[in-house]
Amino acid sequence: MARKESITSQMILDVAFQMAREEGLSGITARRVADRANCSTQPIFRSFQNMDDLVDGVYERAISFFQDYYAFYPKLEKAPFCNLGLAYVAFAREEKELFRMLFVPEKPRKSLYEILNGPAENVRGEIQRAAAWGCKDPGALFMKIWIFIHGAACMSMTGDYDLSDQETKVMLENVCTSFMQE
Repeated sequence: MARKESITSQMILDVAFQMAREEGLSGITARRVADRANCSTQPIFRSFQNMDDLVDGVYERAISFFQDYYAFYPKLEKAPFCNLGLAYVAFAREEKELFRMLFVPEKPRKSLYEILNGPAENVRGEIQRAAAWGCKDPGALFMKIWIFIHGAACMSMTGDYDLSDQETKVMLENVCTSFMQE
């Protein structure tokens, strides 16, 4: 009779993902994950070919986490890109390490657009909203406003952004309107 596996790959991935949320990818080592999971390193390497394989799993989980975060973020604003921008800035403020891993990485694994757009085609939907608002070049509008949104989010991640959500909303609306008039 085979011995029952007490530490599963899902448990290891859960521990590594939580570590990434708290301290980023750099803190994820086999020994530290094993210590946190109360096991030896053996279950880690039985479940994952190597640490890169585990980190890939953490990265994919982080993408899914962001996409769920956006999916459940309240969509109250009418102006294109405002809801996406507000969620992105809030994610940077609340999930600093995941934001850094996904959107300000040393070595990008996926493009920012791929992560943002996701299976729900979030960006594409916002571009369609901009077109419905009368924007002549919604793709260019996205690029212009995204520079502002990403900058605000990076400042939020580092603690250098002190605008409230309401102030951010007004600023996003103003930026969107002014860029649409160009």
